[in-house]
Amino acid sequence: MNKHFALGRLKVGERNKTEAAYEQTLELLKRAGDVLWYRFEGIKLRLADKTFLTPDFAVMRNDGTMELHDCKGFFMEDAKVKMKVAADTYPFKFFVVRKKGAGWEYEQIN
Repeated sequence: MNKHFALGRLKVGERNKTEAAYEQTLELLKRAGDVLWYRFEGIKLRLADKTFLTPDFAVMRNDGTMELHDCKGFFMEDAKVKMKVAADTYPFKFFVVRKKGAGWEYEQIN
């Protein structure tokens, strides 16, 4: 069994440990004024018939820019393809967020 796969999906609205830790970071950014608003699984995007992407966090920056952040410990190829299709289709900035040391690493998907 591949060590990168979870044993099962969480219920809708439940966060895994990485998502919960990242939400704490978003809350700190909100208190500092860098983020105006965020919501866990706040936006579901249709990519094709029966194909959707629900990024982990919808984030509004203090300049009004909307970003969609997906927290990943490991990035599977199908998830990367979905993010690229969404980035080509929708007017948001898309980021993959990974834990790096005591902070976070952001990869913008174009």
